[in-house]
Amino acid sequence: MFPVANGRNLPPHPDATGTGCALRPAVRPLPGTPAATVILVHGLWTPSAVCSLHAAWLAQRGYRTLRFGYPSVRGTLAENADRLQRFVAAARARDIYLVGHSLGGLLILEMLARTADPRLRRIVLLGTPCQGSYCAQRLAMVPGMPKLLGRSIMQWLARPAGTAAPAATPAVGVIAGTRSVGLGRVVPGLPRPNDGVVTLAEARLPTAADFVALPLAHSQLLAARSCALQIASFLDSGRFLHALAP
Repeated sequence: MFPVANGRNLPPHPDATGTGCALRPAVRPLPGTPAATVILVHGLWTPSAVCSLHAAWLAQRGYRTLRFGYPSVRGTLAENADRLQRFVAAARARDIYLVGHSLGGLLILEMLARTADPRLRRIVLLGTPCQGSYCAQRLAMVPGMPKLLGRSIMQWLARPAGTAAPAATPAVGVIAGTRSVGLGRVVPGLPRPNDGVVTLAEARLPTAADFVALPLAHSQLLAARSCALQIASFLDSGRFLHALAP
């Protein structure tokens, strides 16, 4: 188990259902509101439950956690960013942190390009293709795949690569994987190093405060303790633990 960080030991909150359901509107935190809340955003084709391990590990460190669920295939990137913005605005917290995996990270960047809640402190992106996606572009050329990839991905692919780069505030940390296992195995020519879906170069964000690469596959970023340690370090301090990275 992780130790409690920065002396935080937050009680459970009645809205912390972790279901991805809408929270009761409360733009300003009420007395007794938890100081540090992390909202976790899943990626394509997955439910919010895939963020459960990181939610549990962050809770052990004293963070209150919420999982945001959204229609990753049916909804457009703009529509889902609006949903996330409303979810963040309704969160009863004084300080808010965001963690997004893959498409979930793109959703966070899209929201930041529109508006930024003043309570946002730090953000971590896991395997997010900030600079475009060779894998998605190749798959989108296969008959029937655009529908399967969904409206969010297709709207994002229609834009120039690298356009979703927010300002340096709030601070963004990027974690990328280098274990080439996954969907990318069936996509010819996927540049290396990659996590099986997203290349190391695609994961880089020019405005990021810090960047670390771990020997993990795309889906392993959701389940590895080594990744959890790096997430917690950035949320706590704004820096990754580079001494622990290979």
